[in-house]
Amino acid sequence: MKLTDLFLGELEREAASSRRVLERVPEGRNDWKPHEKSMPLGYLATLVATMPGWIEMMIHTDQLDMTKKGDSKYKQETRQTNSALLAALDESVAKARSALQGTTDEHLLTPWRFVVGGQVASENPRHIMIRDSVFSHLAHHRGQLTVYLRLNEAVVPGIFGPSADENPFR
Repeated sequence: MKLTDLFLGELEREAASSRRVLERVPEGRNDWKPHEKSMPLGYLATLVATMPGWIEMMIHTDQLDMTKKGDSKYKQETRQTNSALLAALDESVAKARSALQGTTDEHLLTPWRFVVGGQVASENPRHIMIRDSVFSHLAHHRGQLTVYLRLNEAVVPGIFGPSADENPFR
């Protein structure tokens, strides 16, 4: 199986799970956070909605340089409504899908790096960076978002199986 096919399948599965979570984000609570060190609900939801689009960047560029602190180029505008979150998800998935369909496995074997403060924080073949920095990272933040949903009395959807709120086997 080609890496591009593997990633395209994973992209579709992850997008469906993210959609179910984003549909449940309570509107009007974007500034809510469970702890002062936690990121706000609206920022976290926007992050989950837009992370698949990072695949396009990892395919079309050789690195992400976060050297300039506070560079607004990489800061997402928080989406205010569920429909805006879902539109952002659809847009980021479409970008990722197009980039994956337009690349080769050979290209996914070439290096990509993440630079912070002028130092290389991480450098691996693109396929590893996509797997770790997009898919695994997305699962982490989507799980974090489900905890935020629970704490806001929202219905938590099943992702990798039934949830306490949506268990058809009870």
